Parts: sequence; C-alpha cells; structure tokens
Amino acid sequence: MKPRTNRILFALFAVLISTSMVLTGCTGAATPAAPTEAAAPAATVAPAGTKLAVGIVLPTKNEPRWIQDETRFKDAFAKIGVEPEILFSEGDSAKEKANVESLISKGVKVIILTPQDGKAAAAAAEAARAAGVKVIAYDRLILDTDAVDYYVTFDSMAVGAKQGQYLVDNATGTGNPLYLYAGAASDNNAFLFFEGAWEVLQPKIADGTFVIKNSSEAEALKDKATLTRDEQAKIIGQITTNWDFNVAKNLAESNLTAAKDADKGNVYILAPNDGTSRSIADTFAADKAVTKYYITGQDAEKPSVQYIIDGKQSMTVLKDVRTLVGDAITAAVSFLAGNAPAQTTTYNNGKFEVPAKPSEVVTVTKDNVQQAIIDSGYYPASDFTGLP
Repeated sequence: MKPRTNRILFALFAVLISTSMVLTGCTGAATPAAPTEAAAPAATVAPAGTKLAVGIVLPTKNEPRWIQDETRFKDAFAKIGVEPEILFSEGDSAKEKANVESLISKGVKVIILTPQDGKAAAAAAEAARAAGVKVIAYDRLILDTDAVDYYVTFDSMAVGAKQGQYLVDNATGTGNPLYLYAGAASDNNAFLFFEGAWEVLQPKIADGTFVIKNSSEAEALKDKATLTRDEQAKIIGQITTNWDFNVAKNLAESNLTAAKDADKGNVYILAPNDGTSRSIADTFAADKAVTKYYITGQDAEKPSVQYIIDGKQSMTVLKDVRTLVGDAITAAVSFLAGNAPAQTTTYNNGKFEVPAKPSEVVTVTKDNVQQAIIDSGYYPASDFTGLP
C-alpha cells in the first residue's frame, strides 16, 4: 500500500471514531464509539480534493432520505480532505449500471451501491465483480447474484417490529380498524419491514384487537404467524406505495372511498416510511369520518419530525444515517486494506448469504423527540418549531 494511501486510510479510521454515534435504548441517547489505535493519526488529513478509490451510487435526489445520505457521506469525507464521487441513478436501473461502469473506468476499488431495484442491480454488481471491484450493498440488498461482498444496513426487521409495536401499544379493546401499507415490491427491504411488523401485529389481528380493512390477502392470512415470501408478495401487491408519495395518497384515498364509516373512526395505520406516512396521514386527516389516527413512519426526515411535533404523524424510526455512513466507510476501508469487514449476521439475497453487520434503530415519538433528534445532534433545534 502506498504511504499516502495508508495515511488517508488511517485518517478515515480516525474520522469514523470521532463522528460515528451508536444509539442505545429508546431514549435516543447517543454514545461515541470507543477509541481504537487507528485514531492515533487523527491529525493526518489528505490534501484538499484527494479522491479515495471509493465510489458511491445512490437512488435519487428526489427523496429527502437520499439527500441526507449524500450530505452525511460528504461531511464524513470532508473532515479528512477526501472528496467522494457520489452519483445518482434517478430511478433508472440502466443509469445505475452506467454509473457503476463510470466509476469502474475511473479506477475505484470499492463501490457503495444502493440499488434502485434489487434484482436489476445484479447486472451492475456483476460488472463490478468482473473488474475486480468490491461491492457494498448500502441500505438495500442487491438480489440474485453472488457479486455482493458486504451489506451495510439497519436492522430492517427491527424497523418493522418497532412500527408494529407502536400500534399494538396504543390499541385498546377489539375491532380497531387497521390499514396496511408497504414499500416497493422491487425492494427487498419492503419485505423485511413488512415481515417485522407482521410478526408483531399478527397475534393482535388474530385475537381481534385489529381488523384489517384494506387487504383481502392479509385478511385471508390473519391466522398465520409466519408468511412465505410469496404470501408476503400477494399482500404487498395490494398495499404497495412503491415508496411514492402520490401513489400512497391515491391508494389511501381509494381505501377510504371503499370503506364504510364504521371502518373509520379511531384507526391504526402501518405506513412504511416518512414520505408515504405524511401523504397517508394528510389523506386520513381530511376524511371527516376519521376521528383519530395512529400512523407509523421511518427515516426521521425533517418534515416528519415536524409532523410528529405538530401531532400529525405519530412516530418514526430513527435510522441514524451517521452510523450507516460510518459503517459503510469502515467496510470500504477494510476492503482497501485487504481485510474483511466485521460480520454479525448474513442476509439471503436469493443466491447466497451476504455478510452484514446491521445497525441499531430507535423509536421516536413526541415524548422523546428532544432527546432522540436534538440532544443527539442529529438535527439542530432551529430546524423545527414548537418543540416540547
């Protein structure tokens, strides 16, 4: 390894130690990662504009979540003077593959890739593998190929479980109307989120605490604790938002139009992420027959944090992007140094078990938004109004 590259790698390790935060418990309290010997050369900073042999491909600039990831990546690299190349696929798998090929042509040795479509991204991963480039699937799993070297993710099952648990914790009596929504059928994470939520919700559906109002497929499987992939696919086919705000809004409107007033009142809504949650919440709030709603989300997007403060969204699951970015950079640096990243579990992508080390997640409600979002330094208080 060249001395200059070695210095950059040491500096990267140092910045990871100084910026990576590990969230613990449900209070949102943040604890700095423990120091290691790699932190010693902290003063070593690469010359401005230095490019490390790592490329990053994210799905789109049209969603706050991915703009947030871009910012966190830039911030982490900027602290040690390294300029990352970050490309966006803008919802197009062909462009995604072209982005990967462009990075390969520029000599990168590791690509951090968030697939637009898990299966379609296999072609991009295989092109990287053929060029001897390591592939880190970031946040979403690349499916049906063995050309994936590592998976950096949050515990997606835990995200769904926290969403489901929130609804369970706020339900009383029986016969509570439950509306289910999911992400894109092309995204493996959508299945994991739904599976995590279903495992928590299903016993309360089976005992009558909840009554499903917008999915005949889910209603038909209400007594089944564990669903097959095909069974999940049938349900998600009815309730998919495709991670699209407008699709979510239109589906919620359609569901409410078909529902009787008796299927409304005090309702419980499993929304897959913050963007769709806001759209669905606004739709339910506009229906005069809906007297109150409890609705889930994830990603802790700024607009949804404000919705939570204002009482328009019930909760979100904070997936601290600083942690995910730190994990991705740590894995990339490990590969560049000729080592294997730390592994605590694997995820089956339809072809093999992909090594991974999932990051923790935290439930955020109005009760702990100050601790989880502001006190942890995730966002400044000045970004919001009406904090409790």
